[in-house]
Amino acid sequence: MSSQIPDTPPSAAHVKADNTSLGDLLGEVTRDLSTLMRQEVELAKAELKQSATRAGKGGGMLAGAGVAGHFVLLFLSIALWYALGALMGLGWSAVVVALIWAIIAAVLASAGRKNLKQVQGMPQTAATLSEIPPTLKPGEVKR
Repeated sequence: MSSQIPDTPPSAAHVKADNTSLGDLLGEVTRDLSTLMRQEVELAKAELKQSATRAGKGGGMLAGAGVAGHFVLLFLSIALWYALGALMGLGWSAVVVALIWAIIAAVLASAGRKNLKQVQGMPQTAATLSEIPPTLKPGEVKR
């Protein structure tokens, strides 16, 4: 009696490979790659829109704060200038008020830069693009 290994039924992949031409298989790969690239472009667009919205909000808030603060501080500066002018003369009191303004400007600029640095760009797009096999990326031809 000889022992025979029973034939295993062919898998779906084997059946497809036997019944589909090479051209059809390559066409499917091309369509899948095209779909992948379209999805990556859509992801990039969504991330750019989100980042631009955040940057716009931050910039708008900084501009609004600057305008409102300008008017408030203008009148407070004039009042301080005259109050100090009674003690030390109007010339020196103007210098003191200008130095106070310089400190305020430095603090506001630092806070604005901090908010703008929090814009992240496109982290998901960068991560998913790095997963595309290197052979599919355009570049040098390896020999």
